[in-house]
Amino acid sequence: VGNICRSPIAEAVFRKLVTDEKLENKWMTDSAAVSDWNVGRSPDPRALSCLRNHGIETAHKARQVTKDDFQTFDYILCMDESNLRDLKRKSNQVSNCKAKIELLGTYDPQKQLIIEDPYYGSEKDFETVYEQCVRCCKAFLEKFH
Repeated sequence: VGNICRSPIAEAVFRKLVTDEKLENKWMTDSAAVSDWNVGRSPDPRALSCLRNHGIETAHKARQVTKDDFQTFDYILCMDESNLRDLKRKSNQVSNCKAKIELLGTYDPQKQLIIEDPYYGSEKDFETVYEQCVRCCKAFLEKFH
């Protein structure tokens, strides 16, 4: 929702996978919020700490999804049904929308469709989000690599 917890984790995880596979020139990776609540802010300190614990750094600053995103990106992957609804509604207002909008959890081999917002949770909840993002991003990359 605010682009400071789940999606920056997913973005950083996917960026690392793409870099490790030497595919940086084939993928443009970013994350954005449906809302404008946190525009310009760094990810939640717990998200940054979780990523650092796994050897991943990010310089991400929160931003809101734009009409251009729907015309630029092939895929817009989101974390829950609410974001999916909001993104699909926004995409309907964009001519030439080429982005396929899906739940990132669609790619989870463990079939955890929804990636819950850890904001009101504990460090353990951020770790759960990280693990889900790793599984989903790996499966997504394998499918389209």
